[in-house]
Amino acid sequence: MDAVRLDGLDPPAENGNVSQPEPPKRLSQVDTVVLPFLGGFGRYQRRLVALTWIPAFLISFIQFSDHFLLGQPDRKCVRPDQGSAGNGTGSDRDLFLDLIANGSDATDNSYVTACMCSEWRFELQSGLQQNVVTKWTLVCDGEWKVHIAKFSLLVGSIFGYLLMGAMADWLGRIPVLLVSVLSVLVFGLAVAFSVDMAMFSTLRFFEGFCLAAIRLSLYVLRIELCLPKWRFSMTMIASLIIVGGQLLMPGLAALCRDWQILQIAIIAPFVLMLPYVWMFPESLRWLLATQHYQRAKRQMYRIAQSNSVDTATDPSGILSELETELQQKPKTSCVTQLTGTRNLWKNTVVLCVNSLTGYGIHHCFARSVLEGSESHLNYYAVAAIALASCIVVCPVVGGFGRRGGLLTFMIITALASLLQLGLLNLIGKYSLRHDAVLRDTLNRRFSYAFSIIGMFSSHAVSTLSIFYCAEITPTVIRGGGVGLVLASAGFGMLTAPLMELHNQKGFFLHHVILTCCTLLCIICIPLLPETAGQPLPETIAEGEGLLRRPILPGEQHHLLARTEVREYSRVQDTPLHQVVNPGNGSVPSNSTANGVRTS
Repeated sequence: MDAVRLDGLDPPAENGNVSQPEPPKRLSQVDTVVLPFLGGFGRYQRRLVALTWIPAFLISFIQFSDHFLLGQPDRKCVRPDQGSAGNGTGSDRDLFLDLIANGSDATDNSYVTACMCSEWRFELQSGLQQNVVTKWTLVCDGEWKVHIAKFSLLVGSIFGYLLMGAMADWLGRIPVLLVSVLSVLVFGLAVAFSVDMAMFSTLRFFEGFCLAAIRLSLYVLRIELCLPKWRFSMTMIASLIIVGGQLLMPGLAALCRDWQILQIAIIAPFVLMLPYVWMFPESLRWLLATQHYQRAKRQMYRIAQSNSVDTATDPSGILSELETELQQKPKTSCVTQLTGTRNLWKNTVVLCVNSLTGYGIHHCFARSVLEGSESHLNYYAVAAIALASCIVVCPVVGGFGRRGGLLTFMIITALASLLQLGLLNLIGKYSLRHDAVLRDTLNRRFSYAFSIIGMFSSHAVSTLSIFYCAEITPTVIRGGGVGLVLASAGFGMLTAPLMELHNQKGFFLHHVILTCCTLLCIICIPLLPETAGQPLPETIAEGEGLLRRPILPGEQHHLLARTEVREYSRVQDTPLHQVVNPGNGSVPSNSTANGVRTS
């Protein structure tokens, strides 16, 4: 049961009368008072949101560059390594002899025999004439270095989300964005001039770190610029642009032909983001939530002037209230304060698990479809599924809300995974036991179908989990909260290179564990509050006040109004609460089944 909200239980005044609660500050009501006064989602906000879309192409290029920079080529041995055993330089031949002496099976022997070659001829399917694998001949006993390079980019992204998310809450969104753009230019261009694989992997770690900070900063800025009815649509347009960059990447690779030129081509355009420090102001929502009122005052006048709003008339009293608060000292928060909350940390953990499961099980479905192929057809198939997912998410979320949409796609993901793991084996075992060819064909086709459905729904789950967290997390720690969910998504993506590094050993158990996680998520998603059409929470207390709305109609028809949000996390420890609920601490009689008193 969610926490009980007790109306009217304020400490008594000295004369015995109950004091009236202070009205909330108008400056803290950004979505309902401040932004409407400044022109709503006007020309100024629309221009800034469009500026956050432009780097989405560049982010997409780096995200999907592994398919081209580290793609495995088709190889053919030009000159067998026949004399390497005699001169002591043939590690593959020595390994082959050791395997025979140890009684290894035929599969391992054939693999080692195929790797006994001193000169290879490579043919890439990604549009490049040369990539990292062909440059340093990373095949056979050097293939593990390719997986480490993929691993390093993702690990760097995870650290970037965690650390730079907290920094965005402490220093602001724009300083983090500027430093990250400068850093990604340095490390990204240095990657193109790597002299060996160790240098390449190390630089890719820092490239991923900086890229994560850029993506996080832009995502949070976009959310904080929009009014409630615009948030989801503006975010989904950015997701479609990322998929568009994924579709354009093969053409860019075909034009560059060489991996070094491709790396420079996807990094150099980040120079265009350097003027953002002058074009893009700090988030007004963050300035007000952290009491940077001097900076907020200048920016409010700038926004009003751009949106052609007359500030001479101030019927809502925002500017007069701002003048009285100018002497307040700034107060910043850290995402670690989530540990002291009652509901907010639970919501964040649920969304982290959703994000990890969505990205992790997406790889399980993709492996069944792609089967290790590097062809353009499979690459475009994955992009087309992502595009269809982004398009379908919009009407589903519009009809069912954030929570209903996330639950719907998670149920589809769980069903697709369960059917792929269990139903196909049962069909083959009991229905087609005498026709092995037909059984294998049927299993393969059904497996493809369920995998495509699973990829479609798991992509939607991942997208919605990140967006949902941005709406639930309060402004003062939104960077750190979204960073936690994005880092969880990074852990889910790590499953792909980890499975490849271990030659897919334990893959079935890995798929089973993630399927169990989808079932756990289905149970937990109904505990989340619905945020569709609701103002963003600004403080941790307001984030705590977002309680779940029951799925069954009639039990509760609306979330708590913003004026009713109270910091109740420690209300049961107050003496007045003990007077109302003596002895056993039972819930007041006028509380609802949802745990919220609505009277």
